[in-house]
Amino acid sequence: MFGQANVLAAGQAAFPPSVEDFYLPSILPWGAHDSYWFTKITAMVWVAAGILIIFFLATYRKPQLVPTKKQWLAESIYGFVRNNIAVDMLGHRGVRFAPYFTTLFCFVLLTNFFAIVPLFQISPNSHIAFPAILAVISYVLFNYIGIRQHGFVKYFKNSLVPPAPWFILPLLIPIELFSTFIVRPFSLAVRLFANMFAGHMLLLVFTLGGFAMLSANAWLAPVSVLSWVMTIALTFLEFLVICLQAYVFTVLTASYVQGALADEH
Repeated sequence: MFGQANVLAAGQAAFPPSVEDFYLPSILPWGAHDSYWFTKITAMVWVAAGILIIFFLATYRKPQLVPTKKQWLAESIYGFVRNNIAVDMLGHRGVRFAPYFTTLFCFVLLTNFFAIVPLFQISPNSHIAFPAILAVISYVLFNYIGIRQHGFVKYFKNSLVPPAPWFILPLLIPIELFSTFIVRPFSLAVRLFANMFAGHMLLLVFTLGGFAMLSANAWLAPVSVLSWVMTIALTFLEFLVICLQAYVFTVLTASYVQGALADEH
């Protein structure tokens, strides 16, 4: 973001920002100009995965009865997800899904948090591909669990045939098919993507808008300062959205698992 601001201040970039600003070039020196296979976004996903693996391995390498600060932090995160998401949504059966829910929550939270971290300043989840992959993983998980719990035929019967009079089933079955197996993963991915995309775009508009007004006319300096103040305020709002979206994504995944385990859903 600040790099784009410097380019804009030098008069080398257009305003307002567009969707093309989300498509970053390859960061590899030998990559072609239009090569997107290893960009800053991809690097951030790897960094997030590495941070989480190292953090949890380090904190539980030598667990102590009286936890250290790192162990306390890791246990607090796990305890929050286990008690407030897994157990609340699934009861005692939720404990076995707590490790996955914790991993999912931490990964989404960290990759979202990159949106307001200097030098990163964009979330991988502002690209639809990454939320889509997370949604597909959760989609495969709850369907696999449902089939394993009830068997293939009973699971799809419970999912597609609601308890209703037979004469309206031809109408309800396609609706259930569409909502359960198409809308769920789609909405799960789009909700996260849309929030992170919109948040980044707003921060970009107000940040670059201040530079655009300052470079266009010196008399607009007070307004440009106001634009940057709005950027700071929106950053705090974005932090709340970051935490909320990680929580919502995990809760919805847990609710889908709950529905897959239910006898009738």
